[in-house]
Amino acid sequence: MRLRLPEERPTEPPTGYKIAHPVLSQDGTRAGFTGVSLGGALPYGVLADASCVYGLRHQAPHRRCDCGFHCVHDRTTAEALLCTAEHRTAVLLEVLVLGRYIRFERGFRYARQRVRTATVGPCACGTVTAALADAGWGRPGWHALAPSCAGCLRGRTSVSLAGFARLAGDRLRVVAGDGLRVAGDELLPAAGPGAPGGLGVPELVAEAALLQARLDWFQSQLARLGERGPGGAPQG
Repeated sequence: MRLRLPEERPTEPPTGYKIAHPVLSQDGTRAGFTGVSLGGALPYGVLADASCVYGLRHQAPHRRCDCGFHCVHDRTTAEALLCTAEHRTAVLLEVLVLGRYIRFERGFRYARQRVRTATVGPCACGTVTAALADAGWGRPGWHALAPSCAGCLRGRTSVSLAGFARLAGDRLRVVAGDGLRVAGDELLPAAGPGAPGGLGVPELVAEAALLQARLDWFQSQLARLGERGPGGAPQG
């Protein structure tokens, strides 16, 4: 006799939590995420469909395979994964579980997802994150990004939190370490006081700090070039 799993027909999509690394396309026009374990070589967007990472032709998730997106029920369980050394620069995602899914004791394995919120931790120096910067590794065609404050950018390829949300699209919300939320260039209700229809004061301060850090870096480079003289030889 063939055993069948009990069917669920929820009135609303279940919510789950997972961690992932933010990524930026090589040409800087797209943003997304890549997983930390199975399927980590395949970056995905805010709204994405799963496929079998082993190349099998069945639909994900298959009962006799471990393919499909994975998430846990409890936010605290997902946050605990960020304590490990290899996951310190990952972000916490809140996702909607869409399509077919298999429920387990601690989470779901499912066919489709929508990333609703990405929570970005602090910079490695402990300062509140102002941008996502090149982490020094990536996937073919994609730069992996890590949280960075304005002072630690040092000329690396980077994108502001608002810029990442805008490139990712689908009204992704990005939550900085201090609880600020931005989506594209729109102010979300919980982001605090600000001008209607635009970015609030905290977001503008973060953007200004990012621009100032880049300006300081460019000025330092120009100063070094000036010391070497027009022909490239040191002056003096």
